[in-house]
Amino acid sequence: MATSMLQPMEDEFPVDHDEKVLLSLGYKQEFKREFSLWTSFCVSFAVLGLLPSFASTLYYGMGNAGTAGMVWGWIIAMVFIQCIALSLAELCSSMPTSGGLYYASAVLAPPGWGPVASWVTGWSSWIGQVTGAPSVNYSVAAMILAARSITDSDYVPANYELFLLTTFLMIIQSCISSMPTKWVAVFNSLGSSFNMVAVIIVIVLIPAATKTDPKFTPTYQVWSNIDNGTDYPNGIAILMSFISVMWAMSGFDAPFHLSEECAIADVASPRAIVLTSAIGGIFGWILQVVVAYTVVDIGAVLNSDLGQPWATYLLQVLPMRTALATLALTIIAGFSMGQGCMVAASRVTYAYARDGCFPMSKYWRKVNKYTKTPVNAVWFNCAVGILLCLLIFAGEVAILAIFSVGAIACFIAFTIPISLRVFFVGNRFRRGPWHLGKFGKPIGAAAVAFVVPMVPILCLPSLIGSKLNSSNMNWTCLVYGAPMLFALLWFAIDARKWFKGPRVNAKHAMRGQFIKEQREA
Repeated sequence: MATSMLQPMEDEFPVDHDEKVLLSLGYKQEFKREFSLWTSFCVSFAVLGLLPSFASTLYYGMGNAGTAGMVWGWIIAMVFIQCIALSLAELCSSMPTSGGLYYASAVLAPPGWGPVASWVTGWSSWIGQVTGAPSVNYSVAAMILAARSITDSDYVPANYELFLLTTFLMIIQSCISSMPTKWVAVFNSLGSSFNMVAVIIVIVLIPAATKTDPKFTPTYQVWSNIDNGTDYPNGIAILMSFISVMWAMSGFDAPFHLSEECAIADVASPRAIVLTSAIGGIFGWILQVVVAYTVVDIGAVLNSDLGQPWATYLLQVLPMRTALATLALTIIAGFSMGQGCMVAASRVTYAYARDGCFPMSKYWRKVNKYTKTPVNAVWFNCAVGILLCLLIFAGEVAILAIFSVGAIACFIAFTIPISLRVFFVGNRFRRGPWHLGKFGKPIGAAAVAFVVPMVPILCLPSLIGSKLNSSNMNWTCLVYGAPMLFALLWFAIDARKWFKGPRVNAKHAMRGQFIKEQREA
């Protein structure tokens, strides 16, 4: 790679480097650049939210393929997810703009295909981003109510309580996300630091405090026990368990969308992407192993009356007070994660509205003159998220669909520009200062090869035949497919007449030449 991950950047580029790069992409500077490599990493790590992500998706990893699916599934999936992160980091260095994936698809698409490629990428990316905060806050609300159920055996949470608490969390996070960039950066730095500390505490605490006898399940059983909770062969069940990994790791692209607020963005932002994916992958797997070695009864965890598998697992292996303390750590980390999701999603909405992708875009693309942040975009996403939370009243299976939707939507958006870069661009691609060299295409091809078969697999219902009904079907196709179908029909009927993609500067095809000229000057 062209630059070391820890190499100083300030002396490497002129002070106005970022503004010149952004102008070369066709946009003027509107945000204050108050994010650094560290704060960009903090936002993306907060979006990743390893502990709350793991707690929120425990049902999928453990329920589909048991402990073997948890430990093997995370390793296999992370190899390919790291390929995706590396490929996105290379694109980010070449095109450091809030539009991110959407902008890259327009630049890399064959002649005449830029508008439709960016339109599909943009809508898929936005769906993934806008489902992030409601899915996280739904899980956090469920954990809060589960904690009350633990302390009050007579209490049974109602759906309306879950909805109202989720809505309240989203409103609080929207208020924070509407603050000036500097304040948002500080808040997310603190939240991300707490997330990292919480993960380490839980990884150490569970093995040390577990009350079961024996404390740990034998190794051969952990690594070979495929407790298949589906009607499919074991191999398919393991692949279906990847949803927990994909959803948990879908936030590493946040620095791409924050690049217009980051100093030396074409180096700092790609570094933040790779650091987030690598560190998140390692700690996430360790957490998987800890739980796999200590869980006693998978069936009891998945079918508990508490309605929250993570809370049930903690009670199963830890004394009550220790379990409640661990659950409290997860709840606080989950709130920080939801906050990071809200910030990243608002930047995506702003960038797409800037190019007229949404109805009433002129309102959502406004930057508040006091805070210098896209406040309107924040509250637009908040309103959409609250509407999505109405799925709570349709039942647990329906609301859980927003997890698989988030994974599929994000990874489809990741894959479109990567596949264009690998299979269609040829020599037109111009690298930024951070790149993969000759390994760019092979790594990108591996990323595409992973996502393509995973999309249909993650849409499969766990039960088939006569067991399948409306209460246990996989709602992912509907929740993701309906808005995407609307977007495609809108483009075919009307948007193709006026939407020409992002404002790509004609000189962007010479991005590498631009950097060369700047250095020679």
